[in-house]
Amino acid sequence: MRARAAWLAALLLLGGGAQAGLRLSLDDAGLNPAERQASQALLDQAQAHLPPSFIQRLDRKVRVHWSDDLPSDAYGRITRLDALSLNARLLPQLLDPAQAEADNGRSHGSLRREVLATVLHELTHLYDRARLWPQAERRLQQRCKIDLARSGPVGLREECRGQTARRFSLSDDPRLLDLAGWQQAVGKRGQREAGNGQVARSPDGYELSNPREFIAVNMEYFLLDPSYACRRPSLQRYLREHFAWQPANQSDCAGSYPYLNAGRDFARQPLGQLDPERVYEVDYLLAEANNQWASRWGHSMLRLVICAPGRPRGPACRLDLDQHLVLSYRAFVGDVQLSSWDGLMGAYPSRLFILPLEQVIEEYTKVELRSLASVPLRLDRDQLERLVARAAEQHWSYDGDYWFLSNNCAVETLKLLRSGSARPELQALDSIMPNGLLDLLVGRGLADRSVLDDPREALRLGYRFDSFRERYQAMFSVLRERLPIAQEQVEDWLALPAAQRQPWIAQADLRASAALLLLEQAALRRQLLLAQEQLKQRYLSARGDPQDQRFSNADNTLRQILDNSGFLSRPAELLDAGYGLPQPGEWQTLETESSTRQVRLRQLSDALDKEVRNLLAPELLAEVEAGERNLKAIGAHLRQVHERSGGLLLP
Repeated sequence: MRARAAWLAALLLLGGGAQAGLRLSLDDAGLNPAERQASQALLDQAQAHLPPSFIQRLDRKVRVHWSDDLPSDAYGRITRLDALSLNARLLPQLLDPAQAEADNGRSHGSLRREVLATVLHELTHLYDRARLWPQAERRLQQRCKIDLARSGPVGLREECRGQTARRFSLSDDPRLLDLAGWQQAVGKRGQREAGNGQVARSPDGYELSNPREFIAVNMEYFLLDPSYACRRPSLQRYLREHFAWQPANQSDCAGSYPYLNAGRDFARQPLGQLDPERVYEVDYLLAEANNQWASRWGHSMLRLVICAPGRPRGPACRLDLDQHLVLSYRAFVGDVQLSSWDGLMGAYPSRLFILPLEQVIEEYTKVELRSLASVPLRLDRDQLERLVARAAEQHWSYDGDYWFLSNNCAVETLKLLRSGSARPELQALDSIMPNGLLDLLVGRGLADRSVLDDPREALRLGYRFDSFRERYQAMFSVLRERLPIAQEQVEDWLALPAAQRQPWIAQADLRASAALLLLEQAALRRQLLLAQEQLKQRYLSARGDPQDQRFSNADNTLRQILDNSGFLSRPAELLDAGYGLPQPGEWQTLETESSTRQVRLRQLSDALDKEVRNLLAPELLAEVEAGERNLKAIGAHLRQVHERSGGLLLP
């Protein structure tokens, strides 16, 4: 009986301790009544802002006192696991309503809110340092031992690598690290990258110091800023799910996310609105390989299949091609091609471009002669909308470094999929090759490549976009049937100087002339691509002689275009305040600023069109002009042949 009573007493004691939770105890020694009252009100306010589960799990008494020993720029600091010091220099200001409530440009507005945020920040550090509950920690240690015995270090789950158990409650959670920007490093068996590319639109640059400061800073805004859920929806959702709670009085969020369309049409308004409700599916979009050094493994992108306004979500949305957008991580060098060496050395920033699908199709199929495969990802509705929100966040916040062998388009796309969809199957994936990543996604059941099994249906339904190379070869076959041309492959024909193609124009009948027209257009496009590469080399290496007046105006225009177009991939530079996703109150500024810059780009583009020929090497310029003469000659010849045939197409 006595043993049973002792057991009940122990149980009640444990229950009472669990219910007691966090207690903030003011050390009021040396405080006058007004200081004591203001200090206690501050602690009561902090306690009222904390999630109930936070209070319950952080089951300890924390002594809070005002200290003269802190640096002048420090508002507060945890000195022990049960003690919080606040800067005593701030206390007189808290007692003065004029000083305490004035907004002097601080992160949270008034001094009172800033001190409150400091208390919440430091308490979050205490919460984060609290180890897992003993039972959960023992279970994790046991699972780690089992993993190690079964498959060795390679098979260890992430939380087991390098440690027997997680040290922190939040800041070493793999999901939090994905969202915070400390991504898995390629080929490092779950280790995290040292750097963080989410540098734009940050509420406080201190959050990028390390994951512990990141979670503490974000808890301030999660608890105090009603717009946090709208500005950082992915992190708000993570914290809401972790605590099974969210603050009251949250702002109503807009139903769409603003983005800047990085299309090359400078006549259109670049600011767009991405409505996740209209996104039917997300595809893994692979630009297949060609013989170029930097493209031999393809290029990874994501395609947002967006329904036309008013159309219900469904398969018919796949045909609304003019609505679809492409998420493409590219090395930003001012919209010119990569230098292979600099790509290896990480000389370029890596940014998330949002492009119209139609432009991407033209770039790859007509210019680079590469096919596109669009493979649907198997995402449920919740995962899809998480991914769309995450893409919008990255568009506004991310400015990373492009490394061809460790942080290329495939790596960046995988990181977006992992942090956006939260699919656990993605945690163990690791690929630096775009085509290899597609194979992994298919192998894990995350992508459905069966849509490509029937080539004709894949083309009809927009799962595949064929390279124009096959069309050019078909036209070349028509040409060879009618003219005694020695070349067998279309590439050999296109590689001929324009002057060697010109004599065949007069010998062509109607069908051969039509084929010549298409091929000559392709040849000119090829020359313009070479011209673009030459301009890139000129821009990057600054080979132009600044004393040479022939080049100075055009060079300056080119540099202005490249410099001014950066906002399309780094839209955060259009706003000088706020953080995270821009809110409706900022949209007007965005629209005005983006439109102004777009008009400037259009003016510069028109000016460059007039001057660009002065930038080209004489031999390349001569080849471009010869190609243009060929096109005019073919057009005139076609009209003559058509008139002689009575307007009928010859067999």
